[in-house]
Amino acid sequence: MIVVTGATGQLGRLVVQDLLTRVPADQVVAAVRSPEKATDLAERGVHVREADYDRPDTLKAAFKGADKVLLISGSDVGRRVPQHQAVIDAAKEAGVSLLAYTSVLHADTSTVAVAPEHKATEEAIKAGGLTYSLLRNGWYNENYVPTARQGAATGTVIGSARDGRVAAASRADYAAAAAVVLTEDGHADTVYELSGDTAWTMDDLAADISAVAGTPVVYQDLPAEAHAKALTEAGLPEPVVGMLVSIDASIAAGWLADTTGDLSRLIGRPTTPLRTTLAAALVN
Repeated sequence: MIVVTGATGQLGRLVVQDLLTRVPADQVVAAVRSPEKATDLAERGVHVREADYDRPDTLKAAFKGADKVLLISGSDVGRRVPQHQAVIDAAKEAGVSLLAYTSVLHADTSTVAVAPEHKATEEAIKAGGLTYSLLRNGWYNENYVPTARQGAATGTVIGSARDGRVAAASRADYAAAAAVVLTEDGHADTVYELSGDTAWTMDDLAADISAVAGTPVVYQDLPAEAHAKALTEAGLPEPVVGMLVSIDASIAAGWLADTTGDLSRLIGRPTTPLRTTLAAALVN
């Protein structure tokens, strides 16, 4: 039995969909906080079980009979470590043969703002003595869909990433990698640095938006303070502004640029180009 936590989230649904092309539906468990949101999965034969990271008893029940578990990182920044620890404890109690975890690229050394909680989770998994596979996901192409829409409307993309590069891939690419790890042998105690095949700059992003939207779009690089001011004036909350400016600083420093090839090797095909993702999103 393969259990996917957060199975009604954007990544989780894609993982489940990929799993259904590889194994029978009755071998898949969608572990979700709100089972009513997974009725479509239940209709396809997937087992749907309640699983709330903040309620450990639900995790124990959700993992009953599990062989492999995919822990998709929680969305509550600042609370992830105790939530993930509850999943680790439940997986250990269930005696799973593999716990896979969606981490972040170079979690053990990265300065990206979200990295510390991922690093702590990875350490907890190893300390728990579980056989693991750490899926260190890089950036998603989809992260830049709102930027693309704004850029297409205004003709300008702003940021403070300088000439830093981003080796992004589509969310479906990362989901496919997780499905491979969960259904094939040879992934015990592995660490995968997952990223796109091509690293692009913000100028490249603007060029892709321009090509897709059919209108000129340019990238305007700003000092970090000016970037923060512009985002604040646009109405973004202070924590979001701080996060976005911090991410651009990490991009400028090269933390999201690595093209390791791990992702394309796992999924057996090239990763999805940024322009392909943006084209699909802007058309819709």
